Amino acid sequence: MYLNIQETADYLEVPISEIHRLIRERQVRIIEVDDEILLNRDQFNFFIEQREKYKHELEAYLNTPLPEDPDIKDED
Repeated sequence: MYLNIQETADYLEVPISEIHRLIRERQVRIIEVDDEILLNRDQFNFFIEQREKYKHELEAYLNTPLPEDPDIKDED
């Protein structure tokens, strides 16, 4: 399925400027039809999988409690 730039940005939940950057740097494949740029949605599946993986890793890292530091001594 092909999406235009706005639909692609909505699908990936990124700003339109990010889609334009990907196109400018030729990191994504495009098709031009009647002066409209179309992008194949399937080429972003890996991007979405990696983003979800990163979110889970970050959440796990942020939820990990800090270990107690053995060098800290309470000298009250």
